[in-house]
Amino acid sequence: MAANETIMNIEDIMKILPHRYPFLLVDRVVEKNGTDSLVAIKNITMNEEFFQGHFPGKPVMPGVLQIEALAQAVGLLMLEPGKIPLFMSIDKCKFRRAVVPGDQLRLEVEKIKVKSNVIVARGRCVVDGTVVSEADLKFSVQDL
Repeated sequence: MAANETIMNIEDIMKILPHRYPFLLVDRVVEKNGTDSLVAIKNITMNEEFFQGHFPGKPVMPGVLQIEALAQAVGLLMLEPGKIPLFMSIDKCKFRRAVVPGDQLRLEVEKIKVKSNVIVARGRCVVDGTVVSEADLKFSVQDL
């Protein structure tokens, strides 16, 4: 498969994730290795609602939304329709540089552990080959 070839488009994503505008933070999936790892893309544009207040004159994507985008990518990796991952904890979270309009956020997630209805995953956001944020995420998987 060619690099950055779309393997899940927005319609496919919306069949799995319950999130909708303005909170759907994954545009497409470009790599998927079963339930072990996944790479998704979020294109950052000036049209994002959060830029109205974060920050006027100096738009920066909130770090918490970068983590939410990673959580949604984990959902695409691990879930089937009718399920939702609810955050239990976030560990080893680091923010390394600002994400701004025009950036393409590469969401890289990998499964670390699954036990019963609990998932632990590692994720990182990458822009132009540089890690901008990363965290270990723990979820409880629930029925919608």
